[in-house]
Amino acid sequence: MPYINLQITKGASRQQKAQIVKEFTETLVKVLGKNPQNTHIVIQEIEREDWGHGGELVADKAPVTPGKA
Repeated sequence: MPYINLQITKGASRQQKAQIVKEFTETLVKVLGKNPQNTHIVIQEIEREDWGHGGELVADKAPVTPGKA
């Protein structure tokens, strides 16, 4: 039973989350031959104030434009 726990900063739309679940599941099927019916994916959204990176809170950094990270 594959289980993925993905933690991201808050802000993803329902459509984006659905795409993540779909594509992660497809990857496990394609690469490992896993049964999609037995695949579990949990997306946890973390407040930007509760996430640090590079010695700073993410909330204090400028937002990253998708595709430019």
